[in-house]
Amino acid sequence: MERKIIITADGSSTIHLPEWDEQYHSKNGAIQEAIHVFIKNGLSLFKDRKISILEIGFGTGLNSFITFLEAQKLNLSVNYTGIEAYPVTIDEIKKLNYVTELNMSKFAAIFNKMHQENWEVSCKISSNFSLTKRKQFFNEISDVNTFDLIYFDAFGARFQPELWTEAIFKLMYTSLKNGGVLVTYSAKGSVRRAMQTVGFTVERLPGPPGKREMLRATKK
Repeated sequence: MERKIIITADGSSTIHLPEWDEQYHSKNGAIQEAIHVFIKNGLSLFKDRKISILEIGFGTGLNSFITFLEAQKLNLSVNYTGIEAYPVTIDEIKKLNYVTELNMSKFAAIFNKMHQENWEVSCKISSNFSLTKRKQFFNEISDVNTFDLIYFDAFGARFQPELWTEAIFKLMYTSLKNGGVLVTYSAKGSVRRAMQTVGFTVERLPGPPGKREMLRATKK
């Protein structure tokens, strides 16, 4: 499938799929969306501890890079696992402007390292951040009671409804520790009901720019 680099409303880049007219991040602002959904309403719940994060849709590495930056502020030691069936190429990565837009040129080498490290192995990105990239489909996830936090950042249900089903959210529920949290940009009623059916307690929260609501689910 063809992929093109475009600029979103906040000046940050993302990848556009012309065939679907869909993006890896919101056209209303890639960085703004990532910070609002995954940091403000997810990562910020954790401070001064060691946590394990699962990202559903590693994609451009934006969420992992911002998590690395925020982990310094929150005094977190992060074990980060990113799942991606169709990895972004290095040539595409070179065209993304996240380091510049975040004014984090001093960590440019970290962003590059996240993409250059091998798949299927745990890599030490920094003293407090380890990354494992796994090339697999989401329905192949078999972790049990492993993660404190899930960033559910799959393509929208309009394009890949099979990724937003009870079966997938059951895998997410199983992979979380008790008290673990899943956050996603989606606010669809069918998604919320699927989460609730498998056991999650679900909250509707204010969404990022361009979206009225988002969802946060907790495993009690």
